[in-house]
Amino acid sequence: MPEMPSKLAEIVDEFAAAPRDVVLEMLLEYSDAVPPLPAGQEGHEGMEQVPECQTPFFLRAEVTPEGTVRTLFDCPPEAPTTRAFAGILAEGLAGASPEQVLAVPDDLYQRMGLAQAISPLRVRGGTAILGRLKRQVREQIAGSAS
Repeated sequence: MPEMPSKLAEIVDEFAAAPRDVVLEMLLEYSDAVPPLPAGQEGHEGMEQVPECQTPFFLRAEVTPEGTVRTLFDCPPEAPTTRAFAGILAEGLAGASPEQVLAVPDDLYQRMGLAQAISPLRVRGGTAILGRLKRQVREQIAGSAS
């Protein structure tokens, strides 16, 4: 059975092992890990908005011809926690196969120990981001199989 990408597993372990008081700082470091949108994506064309997030958050997962998943995220800098979720996924899922992305546990952020550090509303937003990403990957796999 496929497992989540090792890079993401490492990030999860780092957070889970960290003392509670530094978790928030670690999280905010990832808000800088979100790659800028490629040219032509500024209007969020082909991207899905995540209404569960309190800030305008857009994402897109593309299964590339090489069989990896490319993620695109857009979230305003004034929402550092939500941006951090995107940064963690952008870094942790880089170069991952669709199967690895689908193997990411839905309770990822709880496993990281974030439920104790940030509000349940934010954890829910992060969980929704992951859920939509996985759904897009599933739809594309299903579409290419037919």
